[in-house]
Amino acid sequence: MGFGSYDESEQQNQDVGVDNDDEGVSVHENDHEGEITFEADTSTDDLIDKLQDIQDGDAE
Repeated sequence: MGFGSYDESEQQNQDVGVDNDDEGVSVHENDHEGEITFEADTSTDDLIDKLQDIQDGDAE
């Protein structure tokens, strides 16, 4: 066989141990219900000031 050629017999049976029982993928398999909390040492005003500094630096 040369580059780009293939053995057609290898292309006939592509079943590689796949269960075809139409289960599909469960997109809700790992859903979690709960609450996330976040505590910062910085005040909201400090964070807004820092954001303003960043935006002012990007404008230059």
